[in-house]
Amino acid sequence: MNGVNLVLSPLTGTINIKPFRMKKLILSLLMLAATTFGWAQNVNDYLEMTREVLQVEKKAAIAEVMQLTEEESEVFWALYNEYQAAQYKIQNERIAVIRDFAENYETMTDEKADELWNGMLQYQMDLLKLKKTWYAKFKKSLPTGKVVTCFQAENKIEALVNAQLALDIPMLEVAD
Repeated sequence: MNGVNLVLSPLTGTINIKPFRMKKLILSLLMLAATTFGWAQNVNDYLEMTREVLQVEKKAAIAEVMQLTEEESEVFWALYNEYQAAQYKIQNERIAVIRDFAENYETMTDEKADELWNGMLQYQMDLLKLKKTWYAKFKKSLPTGKVVTCFQAENKIEALVNAQLALDIPMLEVAD
C-alpha cells in the first residue's frame, strides 16, 4: 500500500493519514465545529460548504485506502456515491438535533431535552439501518474484504467527526 494516506491498524485501531491529508481533514472538522454553534446569519451556507469539503476529503481518503482494480472501481464508485447521497439525508437528522440543541440550550426544559435525546437515538438507529442495507448491497458486487475496508474507513472517519463534535458541543447543564 505504498503512498496510501489512510492506514487502518487492526491492532491499535488507529487511523494514520499523511500530514497534508490530516491537516485538510482536521480543517474540515474544525469548519464543521465552527458552524455547529456559530450564530452567524449564513450558518446554513457555512454548514453546507463544510459538508462539501468534508465529503471531498473523505472520498479522497476512501479512494486511497480501497486499492481498487479498474473493474472494481466502476462498480464501487457508483455504489459509494449512492450510499453517500443516502447518508447525507440521514446526517441531516443529526444536524437538525444539534441545531435544535443550540437554539434551546439556554432555556432547555426536561421535555425538550428528552425530545432531542430521542431524536439523536433515532438518527443513530437510522444510520445503523443504512449501513446494514448498504453493506449488503456492496457485498453483492465486490469482495467482502474490500467492502469491510470501506466501512471500516468510513467508521474511523465518522469517529473523528464525532470526537470533534463531542469537544465542541457543551454538556447540558441541569439546574438542581
